[in-house]
Amino acid sequence: MTQSLKIDVVSDIACPWCAVGLSSLLVALDRLRDEVEAEIVLHPFELNPQMGPEGEAIVDYLGKKYGRTPAQIAESQAMIRERGAAVGFTFGPRDFVYNTFDAHRLLQWALTEGKQLPLKLALLQAYHGDGKDPSDHEVLVEAARSVGLDAEDARAVLDSDEFAQDVRDEQRESQAMGIQSVPSIIFNNHYLISGGQPPEAFEQAIRGIVAEQSGKPA
Repeated sequence: MTQSLKIDVVSDIACPWCAVGLSSLLVALDRLRDEVEAEIVLHPFELNPQMGPEGEAIVDYLGKKYGRTPAQIAESQAMIRERGAAVGFTFGPRDFVYNTFDAHRLLQWALTEGKQLPLKLALLQAYHGDGKDPSDHEVLVEAARSVGLDAEDARAVLDSDEFAQDVRDEQRESQAMGIQSVPSIIFNNHYLISGGQPPEAFEQAIRGIVAEQSGKPA
């Protein structure tokens, strides 16, 4: 008999570790598909909320924000590519960082359409895999179309301020919970795992959570 599991994922499209973490979580859930039935809900987090529409070169952005040298950035990106490949996510060239607020609005809309997770995966691929600008409405509409959402409905959402307050409210709620880094993955509103963990870490944690809620030893 399968156990139900609610999973809330707080993340940003601009975050490469979010691509790794979500892919890793999905690998773990696939391994546990005969034991666990998971409901995944995605929540917004902006790593760079003040970013302008033109974006900023990754080397400049990370250098100013974290004090990293170009060599350190290249080393980190190589490690991320390796970690992504291990869970089936292929990183391509990413030269710029962009604002993701409209992408988060579109994801809130996609939740109402039952397509939030597919859209998130498409947006992660568009940015981290293909180097596209996730603040560009055409990129967002194409991602929506690619997962079976209505392109004109998506465009109408983007051309309005729909779901803007939802995104702001959810971000405030995450901050009130003490979430300051992403990905932050919360199981059954109680257990928090942070970072781009390997599938084995998620698998072990999920087994323990399921065992606890069923009253059986892990």
